[in-house]
Amino acid sequence: MHDGSDRVLTRLMALHPKVIDLVLDRVWDLLEALDHPERALPPVIHVAGTNGKGSTLAMVRAGLEAAGLSCHAYTSPHLARFHERIRLAGALISEDALLEALEECEAANAGAPITYFEITTVAALLAFARIPADFTLLEVGLGGRLDATNVIDRPAICAITPVSYDHQQFLGNTLPEIAAEKAGILKRGVSCVVTRQEDAALEVIEARAMRVGAPLLVQQQHWHVWEERGRLVYQDESGLLDVPLPALPGAHQIDNAGAALAILRALGKGDADAAMTGAVWPARMQKLTEGRLKDFLPNAELWLDGGHNPQAGQALASHLASKPVAGTHLICGMLKTKDVAGFLRPLAAVADSLTAVSIPGEAATLSASETAREAVAVGMDATQADTIKQAVETLAAQGARRVVICGSLYLAGEVLRRNETLPT
Repeated sequence: MHDGSDRVLTRLMALHPKVIDLVLDRVWDLLEALDHPERALPPVIHVAGTNGKGSTLAMVRAGLEAAGLSCHAYTSPHLARFHERIRLAGALISEDALLEALEECEAANAGAPITYFEITTVAALLAFARIPADFTLLEVGLGGRLDATNVIDRPAICAITPVSYDHQQFLGNTLPEIAAEKAGILKRGVSCVVTRQEDAALEVIEARAMRVGAPLLVQQQHWHVWEERGRLVYQDESGLLDVPLPALPGAHQIDNAGAALAILRALGKGDADAAMTGAVWPARMQKLTEGRLKDFLPNAELWLDGGHNPQAGQALASHLASKPVAGTHLICGMLKTKDVAGFLRPLAAVADSLTAVSIPGEAATLSASETAREAVAVGMDATQADTIKQAVETLAAQGARRVVICGSLYLAGEVLRRNETLPT
């Protein structure tokens, strides 16, 4: 079905020897060759951060679309197919439009070195520039300062969601170093919504904002959000909002929801209730209620979560602890580049066992035995399985009441493909 775009994407993978090489020169050269599509976009909402970027943008998009406003959206990575990264005026990009944008970028790039993320980001900007919409939602891929999305002179608004440890090999080993990369999206005169941060990260963001002249809207200073009597309450200098709790599960979504409402308030647009109730973000504590894998577990809950760093492990553990089920079992596969012990440690307290799997078709996967060893080291009862299906079948036979597949967005994508529940 996607043979054409898959072929071009495979060719683009080969253009650059390094997977990630943070410098923006190649992107600027290609944008110039294409006559600067980044200057022709509808107003841009640009979001950086370690966790919560996608969820926050999903809520912003739900709020804007419910108010009759159309949104382009660029997110990454995809789960089951590349097209999920690019929404044109609300709908996933068609195969024809994707193929056209990719081939045009490939021709304009003329074989010059460029990373896969850079050239596909430019393809998204090219597609966005040609279709009318009210807003463009851009999610930073990695970092911020040198990310391929950081080419917009003057976004309508920016946001920085919680900064924590991830991708240290590219962004630095300390929280201030990582925060400095995220704060690289700040622009003179452009407001930036900042979600709850550790002090060391917030200091760096505030210093950068002062230097470039970017007004900040900081949680706990300029706006507050909390849960009260089964509702979400948001307060800033404009007054109180009392809205439904976010449809996206997990206590951490309260802060993400606050950031989304702060963005909509700053823009003076959108439906606040719909931002909460209408957001969909697959593989983030997603309950699978149908599909081939779910058929093996007719009497048990099946959850899918793609989080993969310590903060995501903590969020998943908190969510599971808030809804305790005796007989909670994890199926986990992770990449070699992640802090596996940091992700698993908080989960040891809420899971009865872990079944380790390797991630199919992923060169950088940890082996099932390595993941199982890490789980045992943090105090979990761990076994391994050859496939996700085998793991689910074994747990079903053992009478599991809740099964949570977790550890990687790549694993989550594989699950959605096998379960035949693809994002739309």
